Amino acid sequence: QVQLVESGGGLVQPGGSLRLSCAASESVLRFNSMGWYRQAPGKQRELVAGITTGNVTNYADSGKGRFTISRDNAKNTVYLQMNSLKPEDTAVYFCYADRLVAWTRKEYWGQGTQVTVSS
Repeated sequence: QVQLVESGGGLVQPGGSLRLSCAASESVLRFNSMGWYRQAPGKQRELVAGITTGNVTNYADSGKGRFTISRDNAKNTVYLQMNSLKPEDTAVYFCYADRLVAWTRKEYWGQGTQVTVSS
């Protein structure tokens, strides 16, 4: 069973930075893509950033220029560096991974880590 464990969330002031980590229980190269979603209270879960095994990245418009996703294959970990944080970035951040299993796309999710941006 694939496990994704997030860490790095917390309380930060507006303009501050956080780095989220997502440690996978197996090689990240076994996934087609990995990344981060977030969900704020009363809102739908939305994509924040993703990265493929070919290191192609994509970002939601809300995080472009502020967030950077990266991957350390040796540590089986994906990171999300978040700078210039805003109160509207407050949400639970979820790590995800997906791959094809018997030609069926399978998704895996972490338990989430809370990010609160407030003065």
